[in-house]
Amino acid sequence: MAELGDTEATEGDHLEGLYGLTDDLVRATLAAIGAGDRQRLKSLTKPLHAADMADLLQALSARNRDLLEGFLGEEFDPEVFVHLDEAIREDLIEDLDSAELARVVTELESDDAVELIEDLEVAKQRALLESVSAVDRALYEAALGFPEDSAGRLMRREYAAVPSIWDVGQTIDYMRADPDVPEAFYGLFVVGPDNKPLGVIMTSRLLRTKRPVAVTDIMEPDIKLIPGSMDQEDVAFLFRQYGLVEAPVVDEVGRIIGVITVDDVVDVIHEEHEEDLLKLGGVAVDDLYEAVADTIKSRLSWLCLNLLTAILASVVIGFFQAEIEKVVALAVLMPIVASMGGNAGTQTLTVSVRALAMKELTPGNAMRIIGKEVLVGGINGIVFAVLAGGVAYFWFSDLLIGIVIGVAMVINLLVAGLAGILIPLVIDRAGADPAVGSSIVLTTVTDIVGFLCFLGLATIVLL
Repeated sequence: MAELGDTEATEGDHLEGLYGLTDDLVRATLAAIGAGDRQRLKSLTKPLHAADMADLLQALSARNRDLLEGFLGEEFDPEVFVHLDEAIREDLIEDLDSAELARVVTELESDDAVELIEDLEVAKQRALLESVSAVDRALYEAALGFPEDSAGRLMRREYAAVPSIWDVGQTIDYMRADPDVPEAFYGLFVVGPDNKPLGVIMTSRLLRTKRPVAVTDIMEPDIKLIPGSMDQEDVAFLFRQYGLVEAPVVDEVGRIIGVITVDDVVDVIHEEHEEDLLKLGGVAVDDLYEAVADTIKSRLSWLCLNLLTAILASVVIGFFQAEIEKVVALAVLMPIVASMGGNAGTQTLTVSVRALAMKELTPGNAMRIIGKEVLVGGINGIVFAVLAGGVAYFWFSDLLIGIVIGVAMVINLLVAGLAGILIPLVIDRAGADPAVGSSIVLTTVTDIVGFLCFLGLATIVLL
């Protein structure tokens, strides 16, 4: 068996050193698992970052994942669970008893521990909470008391804060000596006697300031306070809007209870982006690593809904069955109108859903954006009316067919542009997620309008 680096160069070797996971490493790990070589497995996986170790586990079959976890035992880094796909994480956690699971969560930072605990089944969650210390249990229960996907769930409970009466020298001594100071942080929060944050001092500025200077003289007082109940999407918006790297989370009366850092927000942005992308495609969750039966179940409802909308479009076509039988060209050309309308509408829909998520599309500018999208749809309709009409004319040597498809194209692209922005706006105004179901509604609208316009105009003009 070849050692790492002994095999021929593979595609992507120019990334060597940037990423910890390679094809050679996967093959070497599989060979070591097959041979039951525990020491070899430890030497292969020890240098890996937790995220790379998670990628390695996801590259293995379920059986080999369980074997690798068993071989590593207590040397399995708990942080790996944070980076795993949810389905694989659940699979690995099932093999852990309450004591082992308690060891995992207590070695994680509080925000990562809460993320792991909140996904557990109720019975396993209760057993885990009974296995940790009273202090940790109170911390986790308080976090779980916040709404799902809120700042209270997202925040890290470990933060650095100093009283407003201290000076720089006292603060530096505190950072060096107090074991409760987090291992890594961007800044220290200056708090009053009531534990309400007054400002923040970046560590770089603190270390460049002389010891006798009061912390209130060098703190930045303009800080953004995040309520614990704030939705994580709004948290991500604040970080993006104001270029934040860290922000304190406060309770109902304004006392600091935790901190959110930019690395947490990067995960939120990725999660929300992935969620919206999946919903636009009619997939409820990322089911790449789910079992076949679970994947079928999650996709079946959307496909059933799509079938119903397709039947509705077919009913419209059925009204013109006699006309289609008389003019075969109608059957050949009608998919063009519906397809162009669907694609144009999807372009507008994608931009609109993103704009709503980023809070760029608001009631104040909605009418202007709607007008713009209708105008774009109309102009595109005219351009493609000329192109499609010309193709139809030369194909069937019939000017009227070219005119009919051209007019239908203009109408459908106008409707597509209008529907592409109105559908997500209406869904958002109703308090639902505009990414959910918008694409199916849009496709139904553009199909029905496209078929109705084209076949209806053809009936009037040609027959």
